[in-house]
Amino acid sequence: MEIAEFSQLARSIEREVSRVIVGQQHVVRLVLICVLSGRHALLEGVPGLGKTQLIRTLADAMALNFSRIQFTPDLMPSDVTGTNIMEDTEDGRKAFRFQRGPIFANLVLADEINRATPKTQSALLEAMQEKTVTVGGVVYPLSLPFFVLATQNPLEQEGTYPLPEAQLDRFMFKIDVDFPTVNDLVTIIERTTGNISPKAEKVVDGEQVLQMGELALNMPVPTHVTRYVAELIIATHPESENAPDAVRRYVRYGASPRGAQALIMGAKIHALLEGRFNVSFDDIEAIAFASLRHRLLLNFEGMAEGVPTDAIVEGLLKSVQKVKA
Repeated sequence: MEIAEFSQLARSIEREVSRVIVGQQHVVRLVLICVLSGRHALLEGVPGLGKTQLIRTLADAMALNFSRIQFTPDLMPSDVTGTNIMEDTEDGRKAFRFQRGPIFANLVLADEINRATPKTQSALLEAMQEKTVTVGGVVYPLSLPFFVLATQNPLEQEGTYPLPEAQLDRFMFKIDVDFPTVNDLVTIIERTTGNISPKAEKVVDGEQVLQMGELALNMPVPTHVTRYVAELIIATHPESENAPDAVRRYVRYGASPRGAQALIMGAKIHALLEGRFNVSFDDIEAIAFASLRHRLLLNFEGMAEGVPTDAIVEGLLKSVQKVKA
């Protein structure tokens, strides 16, 4: 696949999604970057902002096998992965057969993921990392491409279970979905209170999605950009000599190496979406907040003062020096 074809297909996907989703161009771009990277995204926003509709529309535009899992406190791990059931065979005997759960899809929507218990949340860990499911000692591979796009509500915390750090780290991006503007809200009202419901048309299929991701993997990254990302990640740790004051004061633990991988892969896709086959500092900054905001663990002082992690990321981007080759 060539760069021009990549850019054309990606823009066509964004255009089809925009036929259904009003505004939220930045959110659509970030979700698309995750999908084309072959990684997962966590969308956080108040109810009614179209998070579920966005993910379903993206599945339509990319002709992907779509599955939705509504996470609730009584959801069991087997409700996600599937389970072995006993059935009669043709010769009159009984045998176990594996009945696949909703995780066996190309694009899985984990709706309100923080409403399920940690035991059920952990059922996603193997699928997200290894892209396999193990039941009864048997490993079942998932069909590629495979992505988990999860949503959660930041307001209603009663009856919820915060995602453990290990699971948060497996999400490439944490994307904040903002409230629409007045003009966008007017358009939403007009679209959703009439008898015309726009639907996204197919632009690509699963094989093309994999090819687009392969192009990004083959894309070189300048050494000075890679070093900048490494120094940025090291600076998120309070014990680092290059950590800014805000990190030393408010952060208990910084980003993992997965944060560096998210920055590099996200920057690659961002550059390709702009029609370039080279990664710059601007590409890193464009996806830095989504890559790092959920990977900075605040200490007691940071939580007590309500320090937003985005403010710490902004300080990191200003303090870490960019040295060009």
